[in-house]
Amino acid sequence: MIAALVTLVVSLALAETITGHASVIDGDTLEIHGQRIRLSGIDAPESDQLCRGDDSLQYRCGAKAANELARSIAGRPVSCKGVDVDRYRRVVAVCFVGGDDLGEWIVRAGFAFDWPRYSKGKYAGAQKEAERAGRNVWAGSYVVPWDYRACRWGGGRPSRCSDDANARD
Repeated sequence: MIAALVTLVVSLALAETITGHASVIDGDTLEIHGQRIRLSGIDAPESDQLCRGDDSLQYRCGAKAANELARSIAGRPVSCKGVDVDRYRRVVAVCFVGGDDLGEWIVRAGFAFDWPRYSKGKYAGAQKEAERAGRNVWAGSYVVPWDYRACRWGGGRPSRCSDDANARD
């Protein structure tokens, strides 16, 4: 019974296109019509995550990613095509504004990372471009979000986990 329900939910997410005005939850999550949507194939710094700029000073790179994504959307309608449902029951989707893939945009702008585990390299070229140009997180130092979360889940403080992916408090 549960397996059938999960299959139905995933099937609906895959068939669903959600369109509307989006609220930005964080650098890789939107909400449209009350539905949380995780951008497919990317990972943005967490809201409390810190990075260091080219001046070596810490800044809230997760908050900056969310703010820049909201600025990019600029109140325009967002259209998302579901590809999966994650363990938090969010629709995982590729989302577009005016024909531009938001995942590609945020990675190319240097505010998020191609997440090879899920993207199969879809955004690797955009990431290489951001890295070569030294855009945003690439201008200084950072911890990739998946390592940051692992450190935090292990009990690390945001400031310590942001500077050393292997640090534990």
